[in-house]
Amino acid sequence: MFHDKDALVTLAAAEFDTLVKFYAQILAQEPKPYIPNVYAQFQLCGLRLGIFKPQANHQDEFKNSAQSAMSLCLEVDNLEEAIAYLTSLGYPPPGEITTASHGREIYAYDPMNNRLILHQSQ
Repeated sequence: MFHDKDALVTLAAAEFDTLVKFYAQILAQEPKPYIPNVYAQFQLCGLRLGIFKPQANHQDEFKNSAQSAMSLCLEVDNLEEAIAYLTSLGYPPPGEITTASHGREIYAYDPMNNRLILHQSQ
């Protein structure tokens, strides 16, 4: 189900502008797409690096150093099928589907409690 889909690494950043500026400098490129104070993406060879500012209702997840600010975002064709598949494996997403600026998504967690973002583009 996930083996032939794109994946990208995303970093949560309460200090969004600072992190975007840092990666723009070290990668010598401007982010594309770029939504000020919401989302920035950098294209690397074989990898996309996304930086996002957590929505207000999710910011507490990233304040505790025990919770990593990194998320693995997996793009899927059908979000409901992906949720059903994870549920069948014993890892149902604990929350509800949300709509972000770039599509629909839901948070899930792997066996080590690393956060996954299942994402379906608009």
